[in-house]
Amino acid sequence: MTDSLVLSLAKDLIARPSVTPADEGCQQMMADFLAPLGFTIEPLVFHDTTNLWARKGTTGPVFCFAGHTDVVPAGPAEKWNTPPFEPTLIDGMLYGRGAADMKGSIASFMAAVQRFVTDHPDHQGSIAFLITSDEEGPFINGTPKVVETLEARQEKITWCLVGEPSSTAHVGDVVKNGRRGSLTGDLTVFGIQGHVAYPHLAENPVHLAAPAIYELATKQWDNGNEFFPATSFQIANINAGTGASNVIPGELQVQFNFRYSTELTDEQIKQQVEDILTRHGLRYELKWTLSGQPFLTGSGKLVEATQRAIKAITGRETELSTSGGTSDGRFIAPTGAQVIELGPVNATIHKVNECVRVADLETLSDIYYHMMQQLLVKHD
Repeated sequence: MTDSLVLSLAKDLIARPSVTPADEGCQQMMADFLAPLGFTIEPLVFHDTTNLWARKGTTGPVFCFAGHTDVVPAGPAEKWNTPPFEPTLIDGMLYGRGAADMKGSIASFMAAVQRFVTDHPDHQGSIAFLITSDEEGPFINGTPKVVETLEARQEKITWCLVGEPSSTAHVGDVVKNGRRGSLTGDLTVFGIQGHVAYPHLAENPVHLAAPAIYELATKQWDNGNEFFPATSFQIANINAGTGASNVIPGELQVQFNFRYSTELTDEQIKQQVEDILTRHGLRYELKWTLSGQPFLTGSGKLVEATQRAIKAITGRETELSTSGGTSDGRFIAPTGAQVIELGPVNATIHKVNECVRVADLETLSDIYYHMMQQLLVKHD
């Protein structure tokens, strides 16, 4: 039996071992597929990262699919039931690294676009793809650089559909309409190293910092809001000492992360943390890394079109959520675009034996098609 277009495209993508930041020809394959459909193809390479901006149409509004061709490492191949980069179909499930995150949704959108362009050759506005090979990596030379390029020439995205695997049990049961911000602090607290038998001649930074760390860990930073849970503070790493039981350490290193809501800004968090550390009389050094600001698409045409499409194709209502980690949507939302994330079930992402139900990819393609119909076809 001949593979469907969605399945054929997904297999082609999965077969390419595009471990971040490698692309392994995925984007060229996409370009070869999209160019005959009327897309202008623009490769954008920054250092070790391959990016693709493909657009059909020159006018607004712009409906853009954002995604990534890179995948996380497969790990030991012997732990997989099937080779991770040999797409394998078993009982309706497609196995392979990237099947769910996120080559499956890329294939679904490509198939939806082909069908849509065929059915509606004179559609309104533009359709675009913003694809990177640096989403699973340090996210430096991928989507942020593409967005910077588009902004410099005043090329605006109106609606952005990020194909991240948002679904929990069934396709479309959860849609991400925003994400929390992520802010990491690398804290060094200074003491004076010495012998544990003579503590009066030393200053133990662990003891000194403990009350401040307790305050940070127990503080209610905010109460969240309708779309976001309360801001959370979590210690990721903590280290002190020489390894000897008779030495008071001279320094304490603590790495912590905030996942924060739109109730706070990163600058407010930084100030409150530094106020606590200073109030406790600590000598410290603190370096901050901002991974992304929170964003929210609370309402509007994109959210409405997504909800209607899911209802029409699956018959179910969808839950709007901002939970989970971050996505490249955080780089696109600040341009003024409405952003949502909708993709397959995320149960196996980044795991051994990653897989996706082929029927779910077909359903997803139908949902994407229905969204384009609502947003880019004039209705009398």
